[in-house]
Amino acid sequence: MNTLKEVKIGKKAKVVKLHGEGAIKRRIMDMGITKGVEITVRKVAPLGDPIEITVRGYELSLRKADAEMIEVE
Repeated sequence: MNTLKEVKIGKKAKVVKLHGEGAIKRRIMDMGITKGVEITVRKVAPLGDPIEITVRGYELSLRKADAEMIEVE
C-alpha cells in the first residue's frame, strides 16, 4: 500500500482509498480529495510536514498524518 506521504515531489498519484473515519475522513473529502482524483505533490517542508499538493486545479497543504490516510497508486 502506497500513501500520499510516500509520493516524491513533482510526481502524480491517483487516489485509491481514504482511510480513517468520522470527522477526519469528512474533512479530507471536503478538501476535494476523493477516490479517483489525481494529485500532484508540489513541495514538502524541510521537516516533512506539511506537504503541498495540487488537487482539482488548486493548491492545498496537508499534514503528514493526513497524507498517511490517503492510499494512492
